[in-house]
Amino acid sequence: MSNHTGESKAQDQDGSAAVRAAQVAGVRRPDGSVLPGQHAGAANGCRAAARRAVLAQPGISQLGADAGARDPVDVSIKAQCVRSFDTETSGTYTATGFVVDVEAGLILSNRHVVNPGPVVAQAVFVNYEEVELQAVYRDPVHDFGFFRFDPAKLKFMEAEAIRLAPHKAKVGMEIRVVGNDAGEKLSILAGTLARLDRTAPEYGLGEYNDFNTFYMQAASGTSGGSSGSPVLDIAGDAVALNAGGASKAASSFYLPLDRVVHALRLVRRGQRVARGTVQAELEHVPYDGLRRLGLPLALEQRARAAFPQAQGMLAVRAVLRSGPAHGHLRAGDIVVAVDGAAHSGFASFEAAEDAAVGRTLAVSVWRGDAAHDAQLHVQDLHAITPSRFVEFGGGVVNELSYQVARSYGAAVGGVYVASSGHALGSAGAWRGSVLQRVGRVDTPGLDAFVRAVAALREGARVPVRFVALDRPHKQRVGIMHVSTRWHALRLAARDDATGRWEYSHMARPAAGASAAPQTVAHHPLPRSLDPAGAVWRSFVGVEFHAPFLVDGMRAARFQGPGLVVDAAGGLVVCDRDTVPIALGDVYVTVAASAVLRARVELLHPTHNFALVRYDAAQLAGAPPVDLPLHADFYSGARRLEQGDAVHVVAVSADQTPVVRRTRVAARAMVATAECAPPRFRCVNAQGLRLNDQPPCLGGVLCDERGRVQALWVSVSSQDAAHKDTTTMLGLDISVLRPALDALRTAARVPPPLRSLDADLWPLRPAAARALGLSDARLAQAEAAPNAQLLSVSALLACETPAARALRVGDVVLECDGAAVRDVSALAVVAAPAVDLVVLRDGREQALHVETTELDAMETRRVVHWCGALVQRPYRAVLEQVQRLPSAVYISCTLFGSPANAAGLRPGMWITEIDGRAVATLDDFAEALDAMRSGAPRYVRVAVAGKNLVARVLSLRVDNHYWPPWELVHDEAEASGWRMVEKAVD
Repeated sequence: MSNHTGESKAQDQDGSAAVRAAQVAGVRRPDGSVLPGQHAGAANGCRAAARRAVLAQPGISQLGADAGARDPVDVSIKAQCVRSFDTETSGTYTATGFVVDVEAGLILSNRHVVNPGPVVAQAVFVNYEEVELQAVYRDPVHDFGFFRFDPAKLKFMEAEAIRLAPHKAKVGMEIRVVGNDAGEKLSILAGTLARLDRTAPEYGLGEYNDFNTFYMQAASGTSGGSSGSPVLDIAGDAVALNAGGASKAASSFYLPLDRVVHALRLVRRGQRVARGTVQAELEHVPYDGLRRLGLPLALEQRARAAFPQAQGMLAVRAVLRSGPAHGHLRAGDIVVAVDGAAHSGFASFEAAEDAAVGRTLAVSVWRGDAAHDAQLHVQDLHAITPSRFVEFGGGVVNELSYQVARSYGAAVGGVYVASSGHALGSAGAWRGSVLQRVGRVDTPGLDAFVRAVAALREGARVPVRFVALDRPHKQRVGIMHVSTRWHALRLAARDDATGRWEYSHMARPAAGASAAPQTVAHHPLPRSLDPAGAVWRSFVGVEFHAPFLVDGMRAARFQGPGLVVDAAGGLVVCDRDTVPIALGDVYVTVAASAVLRARVELLHPTHNFALVRYDAAQLAGAPPVDLPLHADFYSGARRLEQGDAVHVVAVSADQTPVVRRTRVAARAMVATAECAPPRFRCVNAQGLRLNDQPPCLGGVLCDERGRVQALWVSVSSQDAAHKDTTTMLGLDISVLRPALDALRTAARVPPPLRSLDADLWPLRPAAARALGLSDARLAQAEAAPNAQLLSVSALLACETPAARALRVGDVVLECDGAAVRDVSALAVVAAPAVDLVVLRDGREQALHVETTELDAMETRRVVHWCGALVQRPYRAVLEQVQRLPSAVYISCTLFGSPANAAGLRPGMWITEIDGRAVATLDDFAEALDAMRSGAPRYVRVAVAGKNLVARVLSLRVDNHYWPPWELVHDEAEASGWRMVEKAVD
């Protein structure tokens, strides 16, 4: 197994991921090249120390000194792949490169560093000067590419190019690899070239892989960050380019520089690098293997005479379908001649292809026991290498490249899913899929995909036909929810003159017109499933798709059962494992046949339920009916207790009814742990456990007549290792009443929800006696059946009235003059203030405590800045901090973004930007307004974690790939949310 050495994912926390590479300098040869030597007049101490370290290595002799010589330099590269594209995925990485032309400002590195997709990169020189880089060329096949920098931006040093000397590479040569190994700031690795004809390393299926070339091998354990390092000989010349290494051995793989020298000659002149292909992969086969393939002795003799240094010849390893060589060449063919000239190596074969772009190439092969001649049309390799992509629904698609197609033996072309995102992910078209049809439009290429998107309707559900490249024989059809309002919809094209990818915005799908109502039918259940027949028509399916991982989410898609509690108003109740947050798309499936878009109406901040609403006018036939709620249990006059008989009516994993008669095993407080990252948890609520709990997704507990007494819901939490857990519990339907009664009215306004903002937990009588509870109070509590004593177990960190009045350990005895029997009296209250009697330090105290109004949406605004999603800290965050550093909380950072590269992480608070204090989201938005124009620049961002330790990070503002925008909750919008895009210059 091999690995790229360029993508060092480790981040230097001091803000500098760069490696200041050691340099080789010395006396000049007559031809202008430099011999290694002692640089006596170095002005920079670090640079001089680095050079001395290199020169002190065995095999590198000090041949003189030249105080006036310029420095040959390799540089550390900090880069962000800002979008998943082709073989690469978005992310930040460190690597190495080295200057090969000072006047043109050209830096050589690996292709997987220069990146086939959009990349933002900076080079840090040995004296800690940083310059911007432009990706000007990346070879479509071989692992090399060029960055360009402005030499005038170097103010404190002069650079000398490292000479490329591919002809000097020999087996047994002592070499040094100088670069950024594993993110270290100085790495000088020694080795000895052991092979010059190694097969190109394999990095994995669907990843970038080099082919049609030899590699060199040495015993030198390079790792992440070393990609692009020069492989130096004793004279300081580069004989190869470091590219990869074995993950289970101390072996490194180096790319020969023959094709690099050819490309450099053209790039420095500003000319196009011609690259041709017949879409055939070749391999070098030794003579003994060729004989087994049928090579005659006479041909072997001629080949050995023509190429005495060669140990074999080229043979065809694979031919891509639909390519120029398909039907002409076969695997196992031995290449004898190209255009009438004998060939034995990769370099000469590729040179012939490059010289024949657009015309026919004559290839003579030996197949089995006979010679064959083929006339092959040579394609432009750049033409089948993608240079455009479409951002759609949070995902990225580009045309299937030669690189990826070769990995899977597929034909080049088609729409490749580089990142599925929000929309394509809903259809199950994940990364590695090739789209064949979207809606009613075939998609053989990217332009066809653009036309297909233009024909879509926002909010519609359309079929998507695709294949996964790892299973091309398994064609699939998924249903995509067309949701483009959360993300940009645009086409990007690479501009090689600037190195940037320029965007053009695409027209969004038209808003869905009012369609005819969908007719649904409910088939009656058999009598054997009673009492399910009385409630089954109220069951619906609920799906929730989150476009961004805010509010502590670690997943984006959720589904579960819902229950229609107001059929006329389209109101559905479900648990918060199904609809966990407000920001997202909600879909309600009725009778397993009609899917309707819905919106979140209420998220209960402490109890485990949510209310969503669909448009009931979109249903016809036999629509759902109201869930039959038992009046006594809904009003709170009765509730289920231990030993009561109930019927469970629920939904199984295959969406069929589950019916079971059982008894209540226990009524107890719901225990949920604080999660990481912080997210909603059910608190201050009682749950019901059953004797014989059936495996199911959720439903109701009812009597023999089908009257619902409680909801059967899924409650999520985490264990000690922060692994997600779920538990099925019964929830009293009386907790629905305040919200449901308010939302059933014509106003449809959620009721005000108020709380003490305190976590309460049952207290054993023995513990209460030890805390000083009087015998009279204890007898009063024990006289009531199923009564509980409650103590304050936790308070929120924010400065709420309850946090100022109450203390952890207080035993709450009375509320507004009535004895507290269980948590229902304190979980949610209606009054703006309550009068409490608490036991504290052995004495009873009377307290007047103001309550806190809770938001039924939790989050109403999300601000995006340079890849960071920022919001107000929500309730679950307040539970886990001692004090709020600010109200500007980072809930998510996107891969490959400036925020990700700068070290901003979810769970941090932003307190200052460039010295300007930001205490609220409004402060934060005002600070961002000043950064919407001008060239990219660094800003200082002061942050603090939950431990309140402050740090200052530097972030490079990039409004081109990461423009600012906001998501704002808006009742006037059908989805409940509105995107506000910020204009940038």
